[in-house]
Amino acid sequence: MSLVGMNRITKSFSGFRALDNVDFEVDEGEIHALVGENGAGKTSLMNILYGIYHADAGDLRWKGSKLQAHSPTNSIRAGIGMVHQHFMLVPTLTVSENITLGTNPVRALFRNRNAANARIRELSKRYGIDLDPNALVRSLSVGVQQRVEIMKVLYRQAELLILDEPTAMLTPQETERLFFVLQRLREDGRSIVLITHRLSEVMKLSDRVTVLRKGCSEGIRRTNETNESELSRLMIGRTVIPVARATQSSSAQDKKLGLEARLLRTLGDELEFGKSRENAGISLEIRSGEILGLAGVEGNGQRELFETIVGLREPYGGSLQLSGEDITRLSVKERRSRGLAWISDDRHRDGLVLQMSPAQNLLLSPLVRARVSRNGLLDAARATALLDELVQEYGIALAAKSAPVSWMSGGNQQKLILARELLGKPLCIVAFQPTRGLDIAAGSFVESRLLQQAAAGCAVVLISGDLEQLLRLSSRLAVIQKHRITGLFHDPRAVDLDRLGLLMGGYHEVAS
Repeated sequence: MSLVGMNRITKSFSGFRALDNVDFEVDEGEIHALVGENGAGKTSLMNILYGIYHADAGDLRWKGSKLQAHSPTNSIRAGIGMVHQHFMLVPTLTVSENITLGTNPVRALFRNRNAANARIRELSKRYGIDLDPNALVRSLSVGVQQRVEIMKVLYRQAELLILDEPTAMLTPQETERLFFVLQRLREDGRSIVLITHRLSEVMKLSDRVTVLRKGCSEGIRRTNETNESELSRLMIGRTVIPVARATQSSSAQDKKLGLEARLLRTLGDELEFGKSRENAGISLEIRSGEILGLAGVEGNGQRELFETIVGLREPYGGSLQLSGEDITRLSVKERRSRGLAWISDDRHRDGLVLQMSPAQNLLLSPLVRARVSRNGLLDAARATALLDELVQEYGIALAAKSAPVSWMSGGNQQKLILARELLGKPLCIVAFQPTRGLDIAAGSFVESRLLQQAAAGCAVVLISGDLEQLLRLSSRLAVIQKHRITGLFHDPRAVDLDRLGLLMGGYHEVAS
């Protein structure tokens, strides 16, 4: 029986049609995957279902009845819940307080806390969601915090759960635990919409899959009657074969040292009980021609390490060398001039000025400015010619040369950043979540460029939450947990995922 029916849904934003006559349905007791490229309309469609947006045209039905005066509050009351990719929890409150927040008047919550905790424990037992109602959220791992978000929805008696990229920040063990919970929910008659970029998860978990492309529905498939290749073709019009590094012909020890960190200590942003979080010192070596992957659950020091390497953050101790030169105290600009390039996980905050044109964003790099200058002055014709050259080489789609980069898709924005950062043939590239938020085609392009740089002799540091990506691309794989390197694998293709997950989750062992 159909639980949700969305018929001929149309939605536009500032003249741009994000959804064009899209049909979508979810049956009772099924896991329905929703896939598509970035900008295909997946989030917009689910935001309409949840009540955040209102459709310009089309019908939305819940259990056969038309939904009117739709809003998130009304959705929750009807039985629709949504777990966002970025959790909406208050870290200073307990699990129980977060779950019940907003459900009752404050005084009633204080009076009925024991009853609320009992209800949470009962739901935990039924669905295999291991939670301590009295634990502080700030003390929980990312995987447990996600369980809290799911419990928030179940506590409100949701019959439909919408999950947006739920495995993006989980260890392998946490991912398997999540799959177990979702299967238990399905067995209990709950329905789930799974938004994901990972087709392997679609094939493993879902009953049906709907594919969106450029705001239109490309079809619905029963999962047991399709495969990843067909879904990829429906999503982007062609099959994308994941790139992977070639088998190395020589030992990394035979190659020149590119980047070396010695007992590098970083000062964290967060303060806990009045004490700054700082690591005990990270030591890493990355040689020319290799990709060192860095795996870890988000929030374990990756950002601090990245910002310290590229010069955005002062080190608390230790040293950093690039091709034998000490760069520990050099500025970002000076490190760039020495051959250090970087790609941030937040291209809008760290990589681009969204109001500026593509050419102006290229000129943010001193290497680019030097290349297009004549007699110390910027040459507009040279800058335009360079932009044309890079647009052709990287396949960048521009709305218009003079239009702000905010008009470009996320994939094309990332290509522009790559084109700028790789222009000077860097000695080392530090890539922090370089494919985050990108669709399959754009992500594959970024990966192929990193492999090309390594093949040309560049040292690459790849910090990523995508384990599949790390295992495919890395020459060696290090694990970071609570600002410490807890493991180092010299053959990522032979990594035991259980062991890797344990290291990511906190089991300390210097692996070899």
